[in-house]
Amino acid sequence: MSNNKIYFVDVTNRDGVQTSRLGLAKLEKTIINLMLDDMGITQSEFGFPTTRHEINYLNGNLELVNRGVISTTKLSGWMRGIAEDVELSFKNVPHLKNLNLSQSTSEQMINGKYLGKKTPQDIINMTCEAVECAVSKGAEIIGVNAEDASRSDIDFLIKYAKEAKNCGATRFRYCDTLGYEDPQTTYDRIYTIAKAIQMPVELHFHNDLGMAAACSVMGAKAAIDAGVDAYINTAINGMGERAGNADLASCLLAVLKSAGFKNKYEIDPNIDLSKIWKLAKYTSYAFGVPIPINQPAVGDNAFAHESGIHADGALKDRRNYELYDYEELGRGEPEIIETGRMITTGEYGGIKGFRNVYNNLEIEFKDEHEARNILELARYANVHTQKPLTSSELRFIYYYPDIAAKIMTVSPYYEPEGAIKERVDAKLLTKSHRIL
Repeated sequence: MSNNKIYFVDVTNRDGVQTSRLGLAKLEKTIINLMLDDMGITQSEFGFPTTRHEINYLNGNLELVNRGVISTTKLSGWMRGIAEDVELSFKNVPHLKNLNLSQSTSEQMINGKYLGKKTPQDIINMTCEAVECAVSKGAEIIGVNAEDASRSDIDFLIKYAKEAKNCGATRFRYCDTLGYEDPQTTYDRIYTIAKAIQMPVELHFHNDLGMAAACSVMGAKAAIDAGVDAYINTAINGMGERAGNADLASCLLAVLKSAGFKNKYEIDPNIDLSKIWKLAKYTSYAFGVPIPINQPAVGDNAFAHESGIHADGALKDRRNYELYDYEELGRGEPEIIETGRMITTGEYGGIKGFRNVYNNLEIEFKDEHEARNILELARYANVHTQKPLTSSELRFIYYYPDIAAKIMTVSPYYEPEGAIKERVDAKLLTKSHRIL
């Protein structure tokens, strides 16, 4: 067995939230980071340091790192591979330590996005400038992303990665941006690249052809076989753009349980698979997207048997029809659903009902001032999420009220200049306009 390991970088809070018509509140993103840390996931790509509405959330989560609340999972930011983005990111989020710098590398995208204004060498130069800027800011993990790598010339990818490595990059991210690749092609290309560049490789696959998990694990196998560490990019429940990203549970189980991987390849030893059920359920609730009934590991039918032959076989010996145990995933405990009186707390909640909710969590307030402060934060949190608050969210608000207040605080950008200033100054915005 190789000394190299397969690590996991979850991108739910960066790529997953880019899912069209869906999203997460900053409180929900924070709870996901806490759950990823509890599960021992290697890294969370937690957001965009150049985006204004992310700033308080990003800084608040890094405060959780400084306090030792998030202690295992590294938090990394995503930005374009240009020095200006790196400068702005560290201005907005001064304690940022880990980042990924993205540039398009395929002929299609260089021509289609830059419209002939950039050459492949320009792409390398911009990336190297961004890497050098990140090094100067004290960044610890610096990944360089090859967007549309699966449609990029392999010799160019090797050159791109090597030059970035010489400038201080610590990882190369291979992005199958369109879900174009198949597992065998992935293995062949990643093995060639990893052997040539001898630096850790991240595998970032989309699911447009339904092969994201398969390609991710085959890419990881190739990296390990070539003698470098592998970092599989995942999203919880496969959330992501278009058809989604590689699913966290599926990729973990593929490495731990499949015929070609079991006992042959090692994952990050910090990862606790028994936390995946709770994480998947919370993420489903936060996105408002039910887990498909046939989802591997966490779907309602993952351990359900009805056919006579199957039921009989499973009852005699679970290994007849179950490849792994539901207990390994944290499943099996009964879920209690209240069918009588229910007291909840929300944006219009009062102090009596609020106290009842926290009493059920076995949390007592030391004085009235504390209770009313937390009540106000819970009200804002309900406005923020627009969903009934979960026990994890309520506990977070109680134990870290200052950070809860920070991550829920957003100051909308509004600096009237040019045409909008002319409209304001001319009082045109005070007139009645047809909106409905």
